[in-house]
Formats: sequence, structure tokens, C-alpha cells
Amino acid sequence: MKDMAKDILAGAAGRRRNGAGDPLGPNSEIGRKLKQYYDDLVSDDVPDRFAQLLSQLEQAEPSQKKD
Repeated sequence: MKDMAKDILAGAAGRRRNGAGDPLGPNSEIGRKLKQYYDDLVSDDVPDRFAQLLSQLEQAEPSQKKD
């Protein structure tokens, strides 16, 4: 996470020095990095044990509603 923050700050500083960049400045870089981080998280596989626990929870819910 610290590396990501360093990358964001380094990119923003480089754009300021070069005079280039978006009208949003560093905010657009932060948005791109957050989207990349989110996409990486979403694309990760769900561990088998976690999927089993979710399945057990789904099976237990209908029986609780009947009570």
C-alpha cells in the first residue's frame, strides 16, 4: 500500500514539473490507481474454504426464516 502511495505522489510530482497533466491534477492519478487496485481485488479467485462457508450460510438462511 505504501508503494502505491509513492507511485501516486511521484506521478503527480512529475506532471507538475513537466507542466502536463489532467485538469484534475493528482486526483485523476489517484482515481486511476484506485480503479486498478479495485480491479485486481475483484479479479482474485475466492478461496475454496470461503466459498464453502458462503454456501453453508445460504443453506442455513432459509431454515432460519421458517422459524
